[in-house]
Amino acid sequence: MKITIIGAGAIGGVVGAYMARANEEVTFVDVNVDHVRVMKQSGLRIMAQDEDFTVPVRAMTMEEFQGENDTLDVVFLAVKAQHTELAIKQIYNQLQADSVIVSLQNGLCENIISPVVGRERVIGSFVNIFADYIEPGCIEYGGVGSLYIGELDGSSTDRLAAIKHVLTKWGEVRTTDHIWGYLWGKMSYASILIASALVDEKIADVIEPYEHREVLIELASEALAVAAALKITPMGFDDWEPALLYPKEDWNWLKINEQLDEHISRLRTYKKVKTGFWRDLKIRKCKTEVPYYLKPIIEIGEKYGVDTTRTQKLLVLISEIENGTREMSWDNIAELKFPR
Repeated sequence: MKITIIGAGAIGGVVGAYMARANEEVTFVDVNVDHVRVMKQSGLRIMAQDEDFTVPVRAMTMEEFQGENDTLDVVFLAVKAQHTELAIKQIYNQLQADSVIVSLQNGLCENIISPVVGRERVIGSFVNIFADYIEPGCIEYGGVGSLYIGELDGSSTDRLAAIKHVLTKWGEVRTTDHIWGYLWGKMSYASILIASALVDEKIADVIEPYEHREVLIELASEALAVAAALKITPMGFDDWEPALLYPKEDWNWLKINEQLDEHISRLRTYKKVKTGFWRDLKIRKCKTEVPYYLKPIIEIGEKYGVDTTRTQKLLVLISEIENGTREMSWDNIAELKFPR
């Protein structure tokens, strides 16, 4: 199997490095010229929790890759959500009838990819891996989470099994007939991760105080209400259990707090303690993927009459931090509690 990874950052870099180390045929493509240069010269370094290794890799810029005009077999798309459509259009002419694109991305990028290349060429994935691009040629792998892949129509196929096999070179991978359930489960959790970037603190330290939990759970439940309107049952993962959070009238705070405490304990074992959203806002000073998470919740909510007041407020708060008119602060969590 010929593997092409578009976007050699946090997720693409980690997953691809393990496959390359296992002697799979992997090509990394990235727009970061310095990152590509270092990978060519010195390999790709992964600083994991239990090991630190560097693997020789084949790396190219997008311009170099297009110049090769090589045909594509399996593509793992791992660019930021906002760059999805451009990346797909850049490689479109190299796709074959049986090429397949696996979205190793945040949000619902499968819905961006499918209209461009055709739904039959797309496999969805749920990925919950804590990793960060640190510097050219170096990725910090801060915590092992879950990875599920699935056909968008829920079918079981030979190509799905083959892709699972190569991904196991990274770690435990599961196939599912309900990939949309996992994607919406992550959408609910991502709302809380995004909210944690309102404060310059560790994720666990934002979730742990009991006085913050109700607003965070209400925020997550808005995404779950939208999923319910779509008749999708969100799935749980890594000590995150959506079934406890929706519908609101079934809330049992004893069980919710027990689950949150378990999840916080998990988070405290990870080397990566803050989100990529936080890093983009605080360190890189760049546009985040936040709109690609929150806008679908808001837009679908409007269509089905679902209240997404807190999600809308969260988008405003993050946007203001992004454009420099607001600072990270605990006051932002307070504003989220009273969004109107």
